Amino acid sequence: MQLFRDVFDASPIGIVVENVEGQLLFVNPSFCSMLGFSEEELRRKHCVDFSPAEDAEKDWALFQQLRSGAIDHYQLEKRYFRRDGSLMWGRLSISLLNNGASPLVLAMVEEISEKKAALDREHDLLETLDLVTKQMTAAVSRCSRDLRYLWANQAYMDWIQRPWDELVNRPIAEIVGTSAFESLQPYFQQVLAGKDVHYEAETDFQGIGRRWTSATYRPTFDVNGAVEGWVAVVLDITARKRAEEALRESEEKFRSIFREAGVGMVIVSPEGRYLGANTTFCECLGYTEEELREKTVESITLAEDWPAFSRKLQELLSGESGFQWFSKRCLHKSGRIVHTESSAALIRSSDGTPRYFVGEVLDITSRIQAEAALSDMTRKLIEAQETERARIGRELHDDINQRLAMLAVDLEQLQENPYEIEGRVQELRRQMLEISNDVQALSHDLHSSKLEYLGVAAGIRSWCREFAERQRMEIDFKSSVQSVLPIEIGRTLFRVLQEAVHNASKYSGVKRVEVRLEEQSGEIHLIISDLGKGFEVGRALQNKGLGLTSMQERVRLLNGTILIESKPMGGTRIHVRVPNESEQRLRLAAG
Repeated sequence: MQLFRDVFDASPIGIVVENVEGQLLFVNPSFCSMLGFSEEELRRKHCVDFSPAEDAEKDWALFQQLRSGAIDHYQLEKRYFRRDGSLMWGRLSISLLNNGASPLVLAMVEEISEKKAALDREHDLLETLDLVTKQMTAAVSRCSRDLRYLWANQAYMDWIQRPWDELVNRPIAEIVGTSAFESLQPYFQQVLAGKDVHYEAETDFQGIGRRWTSATYRPTFDVNGAVEGWVAVVLDITARKRAEEALRESEEKFRSIFREAGVGMVIVSPEGRYLGANTTFCECLGYTEEELREKTVESITLAEDWPAFSRKLQELLSGESGFQWFSKRCLHKSGRIVHTESSAALIRSSDGTPRYFVGEVLDITSRIQAEAALSDMTRKLIEAQETERARIGRELHDDINQRLAMLAVDLEQLQENPYEIEGRVQELRRQMLEISNDVQALSHDLHSSKLEYLGVAAGIRSWCREFAERQRMEIDFKSSVQSVLPIEIGRTLFRVLQEAVHNASKYSGVKRVEVRLEEQSGEIHLIISDLGKGFEVGRALQNKGLGLTSMQERVRLLNGTILIESKPMGGTRIHVRVPNESEQRLRLAAG
């Protein structure tokens, strides 16, 4: 219904859709603007609430005929109350849309206040004519066998826009025009053959343009029983047909949007059986629309999630709540679990009976999996931090602390034997220096201040030299980087280097590692390689080894890439590429 209203939003004429009780269902912006009320305020009113008593009484009398089926449309000029209390004249055209299970009434209102003011002097005459013509809205004419007009009522003359003296005894073709005459001639032939004729057709009438008419022709006979002509009753149903066409277009537009929507859309009966589903929803669960029609919502909802979801639907049915959002798990046709987020609204008939649910369903499985992966990543990073803290704690306790304790013992012995000071002072000094260097190395592992003081390339070179000395191995480091790299890039490359070189020293079985830091085409390349034992990369990544995960995440945050190449007994090569943001900024500044 929202889509139906959107079709009429741009209309300059006020348009209202009512039920057959006269209750407003939809109101377009033009009608709201005419009267100065909001749509919500107007929808709380009855159709007779808009006008003074005498106008409302006329309107309601015709409306009753419409409800009873005596007529299917009528027109009326009447006054309307504006919000500020002033009156407005409007031309009201009412049509009954009775081609569905629930009949609707389409009302179109054109403001004619200015026209009324201009014709105020002829008010009494126009009011009299209005009362007469509005009591007989059908256009009636009588035609002869030689296809001439014999008589017509005022409604017909008004409709065809011809006065009496320009209509009676004139040929039909002259009045309606060649195009319309040729279109209507088959009906003339049928009625002159003695048949009752009824049709609905769109015809291009001379002077009034293309109009939809619903016409009934009944033959008339002379005293001998021969057909001498016919009587025609014609209703102009153009407004109704255009409204029906607009409704069809809006329904087709809705069906198209429903079918092609990028989110899952479903229609479900109050009992929970699928009545319709779009392509996106079917693809989400792996079913065809026909297969879904054999399912219920409960049958594809996980057992654990159904009770809460069922309660939400019951709240909608009972009227305890309106629009609802749900999160639940569904069973894919293959048996896997699909996480969904959905919304639902209950559509009711005019008497309040629940008709069906309209639901919008989003597949959030990827998001749930990503959140789970992020949670797992966070857990692993926390574990890595705890592992690193434990390692540093062990080194401080098992190594540094014990060496300091031994040094304290030696100093205590010197206090007891002062004559040995001269001979042992050099040894004690050497021990102090080694402890200091090892503490400094631990500090570098936690935070390499040399990256900030010396720059990225020089800081990495210094760390490689110190690590190689401590581990008694060779690190062949070469750098061709000339630009000053941002500290964010430096920290990422440094942490990847630390992880890779630590792994090489522990597991490769060799004592030589090559490290290359290069700058090429706006990118920084870090390459760490050894000729050691190697490992199976696929298995290591599948097992989500903490070191590899940490390296990958750090590089990803810089929009970089990392390539890990290794095989058993074939060495290892790690190649990191990150964009050089400092060079990009320089280019932008130069440009």
